[in-house]
Amino acid sequence: MLKKVVVPLMPLTEAFELGVACEVFGFDRSDDGLPTYDFSLVAGVSQPIRTRFGYGIDVPYDLDRLDDADLIIVPAGGTYAEADGSYVCAKDPDPCMDPLLDKLRAAVERGAKVASLCNGAFVLGAAGLLDGRRCTTHWRHAQRLAALHPGATVDPNVLYVDDDPVLTSAGTAAGIDLCLHIVRKEQGSRVANGIARRMVVPPHRDGGQAQYVAMPLPSTSIDTLGPVLDWMTEHLALDLSVTAVAAKANMSPRTFARRFQAETGTTPARWLSDQRVLAAQQLLENSDLSVDVIAERVGFGGGAVLRQHFLRLRHTTPQAYRRTFRNTERVG
Repeated sequence: MLKKVVVPLMPLTEAFELGVACEVFGFDRSDDGLPTYDFSLVAGVSQPIRTRFGYGIDVPYDLDRLDDADLIIVPAGGTYAEADGSYVCAKDPDPCMDPLLDKLRAAVERGAKVASLCNGAFVLGAAGLLDGRRCTTHWRHAQRLAALHPGATVDPNVLYVDDDPVLTSAGTAAGIDLCLHIVRKEQGSRVANGIARRMVVPPHRDGGQAQYVAMPLPSTSIDTLGPVLDWMTEHLALDLSVTAVAAKANMSPRTFARRFQAETGTTPARWLSDQRVLAAQQLLENSDLSVDVIAERVGFGGGAVLRQHFLRLRHTTPQAYRRTFRNTERVG
């Protein structure tokens, strides 16, 4: 039964993700026939807790509250700030975190659920709770989480992962998705939908965080093929088979394919399909063109092929993406 929910805070706490946990589990909605929770905040370490906005949070340091919690939520935050201003947990956490990490491990051992919001996953990783598990975090931090915890399977594309009893969410608003998922799983759709309605948010979102990533490919080190890749990007609707593009580059198809793989880290076909998806995204956001017309303009030929590659790369459909990201000021 989900009754007692405790949120331990890091020395540097992100306000939004903390607010998500408070809103879902700390608000009394009994007037709508919804359950209330024994909800509390505690300091995860004995030092003062503050946010990036300069204000402190006055919470007690009482980790014993975690001993009988049904659910422990670690919001975003950490022990230091990275160059981009985000707060994360260091690879080798300060010894002051040891009591918290011990409590988290003990909670999982006795069967309690432990969840992280955004980069709170780094705290779970420091406790060793991600090893052998599938997990996620904000897509900007996924590569670093995977590097720090090679025993974990980090999925940068999803909104949340339920590897019971350890649950993790992607960045910012994905914390809402995870918290509502927990409520739905433990107390049913009626309760989750009722909380979502009061919060004025969808009880479930389609797709994953892959649709929010800025670029479909990591940056690559382009050398001799740079001009050819620029030309391909500008002529996506043409026949861009390896044979045709190799002729443009004055190479044999075999030499071109081998050099392409060496310089981009992927095959010509995969690179091309990803660039066509990116071009389709721009048209979905900024035009009224139908999906079939967009597919032809970017070189996919038909809407069914576009949908196949869009789902592979963005984990959502072109129409769903358009509804989310459509530039209404330009086309409305």
